[in-house]
This record gives sequence, structure tokens and C-alpha cells, in this order.
Amino acid sequence: MNVVDVRLDFPPGADEIAGKMKFFLLNKEKKGLANYRHIFGQRWAQLLGTTFEELERKAEELPEEELELFLVKLAGKITMTPSQFKDQLDSAGVQWGLIDNVDNSKTVDLIEKMPDKLKGMAVFHPFKDADEAVFEVEQAVKVSGFAAIYANVFQWGISATDPRFYPCYAKALDLDVPVFIYTAMSYNTDLPMDVGRPLYLDKVARDFPELKIVASCGGWPWVPELIGVARRHKNVFIDTSSHRPKYLAVPGSGFEMLIQFGNTLLQDQVVFGSGNGELALPMTQIVEEMKSLPLKEDVKEKWLYKNALRLFENN
Repeated sequence: MNVVDVRLDFPPGADEIAGKMKFFLLNKEKKGLANYRHIFGQRWAQLLGTTFEELERKAEELPEEELELFLVKLAGKITMTPSQFKDQLDSAGVQWGLIDNVDNSKTVDLIEKMPDKLKGMAVFHPFKDADEAVFEVEQAVKVSGFAAIYANVFQWGISATDPRFYPCYAKALDLDVPVFIYTAMSYNTDLPMDVGRPLYLDKVARDFPELKIVASCGGWPWVPELIGVARRHKNVFIDTSSHRPKYLAVPGSGFEMLIQFGNTLLQDQVVFGSGNGELALPMTQIVEEMKSLPLKEDVKEKWLYKNALRLFENN
């Protein structure tokens, strides 16, 4: 079965991994990020072969420059070259995937190394001058061949209905490319919990009924609400990214309605996204867990492949 992954993460480089860990370690005063240190810091420390407590001790002992060198050395254990990344996608049967970075030029650079395997998603910057922000994503699509635009409400701390995102939606409609909108809870307690609530997509879908909208990251803990939005609007898709597939069907996980409706009434509106970097699992395992979900065989093919082809039929 062919696979399209609409939410691939960048292959981890030593500098990026070290930067992420340094951010966790040196920003203890930012109380809103405590959940990320607790949830993701320990996970990444384990991947590096140590504990977060040990890294915290190193952060207290070493000057910042030496700490960074130490982290870069540790990160070398789990870095992945573009070639290795491509091999992992091939092994998992991923025909192609969608990738993004807050720096759109980095996305261009990576795609140039793997043009047959990757399509770009341009990140929209709502706090830039509106004309400048629109021009940037337009150039990404028209010149660099990007296939989608990302409105990351979590990253910018404003909801999908904020007027600063509306030029993004209008341009995406003009370019005939989908818009992905972060739709899930944020662990950052400096932001309102509901900044990514699915309910906001209802207004966007009403204001732009012809725009292809992808609710990214599955909508948890408001999955029933997201199901309602998707039932109201045929132009709203749901991606499964950043949630381990095998837990989607576990009773009490909160995804019961996604499995039920995604197997029946919404089977044409769900697309597979891994969020492989956050899951920190091999792509083959993520894809196999998705294939093992209690879905009809033809529905599995829709989730993993056919729905994405329809979503990107003009790209």
C-alpha cells in the first residue's frame, strides 16, 4: 500500500537537537514551557543515551558554549542525513511527504536534496507586514513549488479566526493550495488552552467555503468538536499527526469518534500525518501501527494515500 505523509518533520541535525535541548535546559524561568521540558525533555534525553536530570546537572556546571559542544556531541548519536531520511521513507512505503520549517528557505534546501520525495509547506508569518507575509508564501508556491501553507496558531499564539491569518487563507484559495491549521491543545501554559480549538475552524470554513482546510494534529482533546466541524464542512480534512497510531483506537484515548466517523461518514476527509520527530519512532513502525488500526481495508488506503491525492490533486 502506498503512503503519503502530510506532516513529516525535518531529519534531525546535531545543531538542531542541541539547540532544542539547550532551550529546555536554559529557560527554566519560562514557567509556561515547563510541560515541554517535562514531557519532551526526558524523551529526547533518553534518545541521547542519558537522563534529563543529568543534562540539567551539566547545564549548571558548564559555561553555555561548552554545554552546546557537549550537546552537539551527544546529538551525533541520533542525527540523520537526507540520504538516511530518504531510505527510512522508502522502507516505510512513503511515496512522498509534506515538510515545513519556520524558515521557509531551509525547506527549499532540503527539498532540493530529495525532490522526488518531498513537497514543501510554506509557514505563514502573521506578525510580518501582511503584504510581505503573503508575498513570501506566494513565492514559495509559485517559484519553489510548495504544495501547501501552514497557519500555526500554536507557534504564534493567536487563534485561526484572528484577522492576521485571513490574508493567508485568501492567498491559499487564490493559489488553490490547502491550508494546514494547528488544531489541538497546547502544553504551553503561557497561551490559552483553546488557541487551537476546532471550533475556530468553523468560522474559517464558513468564510472560505472553497478553501481546502486541514485540521492538523487531530484536535485532541476536542475530537468530537472537530468531527462536528468536518461533518458540517466537506472542505475540512483531519490529519493524524503527532499521535502514536496504536493509541488512537484505545478506549478512553479520546479518539473514539475519529475511528468511528473516520471509518464511515468521514472516511474521505482523514489524511495520514506522522509528526515523526515528536513520536521519535521509526517511520516503518508508525506506518505499520496505522495499518493495524481497526478500519476497513479500503478506508486504510484512503487515510494513508488516496485522500491525500485528492487533497493535492492540483499540486
